[in-house]
Amino acid sequence: MYRRVNSGRFIGVTTAGIVIVMAVFTWVMWGMAQRVNMMTDVMVELNKSFKAMVVTQESMARDMGAMSVSMTTMNQNIAAMNTSITTMNRNVAAMAGSVATMSDAMRSLTYSMGRMTSDVGRATYAFSNPMSYMFGNPFPF
Repeated sequence: MYRRVNSGRFIGVTTAGIVIVMAVFTWVMWGMAQRVNMMTDVMVELNKSFKAMVVTQESMARDMGAMSVSMTTMNQNIAAMNTSITTMNRNVAAMAGSVATMSDAMRSLTYSMGRMTSDVGRATYAFSNPMSYMFGNPFPF
């Protein structure tokens, strides 16, 4: 048995078997390394994408903060404008009352001017034709 184990043929077959097993193992490990390398490249790209996404989100957060400030300012301006419009409505209502009062005053003034014109006309007639005025008209005024 000693001769058989140490024979050149057995050592050659055993060495060939070991080489084949090692070649298959190396080929499997090379394939796994290629997959790990591809997975590493994907992870590096994913990391870059995450970094870009973080930058975009930070920019978006700043823009949303600025927009919030603008909306708060706009809300305050609209509230002030609402107060101004309310005051303007009151002023227009007061002006409408003043115009109505002025219209009544003008109507009264027009009536008084008509009466005064009539009185001046009668007085002028009385001074220009006193005899006809005294004797021709039973109710002079």
